[in-house]
Amino acid sequence: MIYQPDWQHRRSSARNQAVRRHYQQRPVRLKPAARMRQAILRSLEFLWVRGADRRRLTTVLSTGGLVALVGLVILPVFASVNRPDPIASQLNVPLELPAPSEATASALPEPVSALESDLYLGSDAESGWQVVTVRRNETLGNIFERLGLSAALMHRMLEQSESVRSLVQIHPGDQIAFRIPTEGKLSALQFDRSESERILVQIEGDKVRERVIERQLERRTQYGSAVITSSLFGAGSAAGMSDLQIMRLAEVFNYDIDFAQDLREGDSFAVVYESIYRDGVRLRDGDILAAVFVNQGKRYEAFRYTGADGRSDFYGGDGRSLRKAFIRTPVEFSRISSRFSSARKHPILGRVRAHRGVDYAAPSGTPIRAAGNGSVLFVGKQNGYGNVIILQHGKDTTTLYGHMSRFAKGIARGQKVQQGDLIGYVGMTGLATAPHLHYEFRVKGVHRDPLSVTLPKAEPLTGTELAAFMKTHASYATALAVVEDQNLALRQ
Repeated sequence: MIYQPDWQHRRSSARNQAVRRHYQQRPVRLKPAARMRQAILRSLEFLWVRGADRRRLTTVLSTGGLVALVGLVILPVFASVNRPDPIASQLNVPLELPAPSEATASALPEPVSALESDLYLGSDAESGWQVVTVRRNETLGNIFERLGLSAALMHRMLEQSESVRSLVQIHPGDQIAFRIPTEGKLSALQFDRSESERILVQIEGDKVRERVIERQLERRTQYGSAVITSSLFGAGSAAGMSDLQIMRLAEVFNYDIDFAQDLREGDSFAVVYESIYRDGVRLRDGDILAAVFVNQGKRYEAFRYTGADGRSDFYGGDGRSLRKAFIRTPVEFSRISSRFSSARKHPILGRVRAHRGVDYAAPSGTPIRAAGNGSVLFVGKQNGYGNVIILQHGKDTTTLYGHMSRFAKGIARGQKVQQGDLIGYVGMTGLATAPHLHYEFRVKGVHRDPLSVTLPKAEPLTGTELAAFMKTHASYATALAVVEDQNLALRQ
């Protein structure tokens, strides 16, 4: 299959944009002074817009002096809150960091530069190259026909070149370059098989020859920091981070911070992360290497470490894994639409009854992840839950996920799942008035509030693994300290 990260990115971009719009429209909880300013401004707006009759006009005029006096105090403060945040910044600090292992190249891809911008040319004399972007429902045969090339030539290439055979599976947005020096005659084609491999196929008479061109990848370390004044995405963008990297930052701390309800104005973060470059051109985000997040005055640290088994994870400064037995929130960036309660009026049935879980409102199609390691106890339709999955975790604990639009491919009763595995997608099946996930947490058959139940911590690193981690941690901790110091200097 042709390698082209772009189509995979675009397939999920619509959902990511919807999630971002939702969180941009939903600000963090404001401090009392900020709420007071907001209430006064709304009152002024009501008087201005609806004060057409004389009585309201008289009220406006009579309160004008008071408004002017309040404005002398309030408006300067309001303006200072809403001007561009000088604290949020992207920093590039020349620090020496440990070389990342190959295991750190697991980031989700973003669009790469167009093929025509970096075509491989064997010599300056080569010409006649044209780049074709695959259209919706288009096949390799359709492309050959569009270019005026014979089907016999295509079949000969498929027979002689294994790489060309991979072009049978192409997707909208994929790019293939064809060299057609004269009409109807193909002399070569090229496409990317992976980020680091370009395939060049040359036709010489009846022979088809292929060549793999290695393309060196470069990992650059970058730094960012910000103070949250309106939203996590807003602060991250001001710090020069992409939406994807901001979501990764939240995933690092999602065991300790509920980003749907815990963020506050004045929270801050600093992060050390990679960007992947090829031939001097930025391709995509790399991994987060280290980060610190201050939430409601409490400081959380995370350092990436790849163990002897090749697996990477995040650890605190003491070498204890941040991963807990369960993820606090099993759905990406949702707001809480209904909490755990012993008495709640059901929005459809109209009766007051216990609500034994938490409802996370999210766009339809948002991925739902397994909260912990376990096995599928039930998958199917069940009463008001609609499409539901129940997972068994160890002997005593189960989790339930309701109102799904559909299940993930291959999910079946008895199947083993790992924490974070995709199990389904948000929907509104069963008794639901809008798309959301209904999530329940049960211990020995007793419902517990998923937002407050104590989650057990993982065991810390020991021995040689701990010593290796401490060596890596020291370099990353120095980098974070520099970022935080410069951030503090900007605030003063």
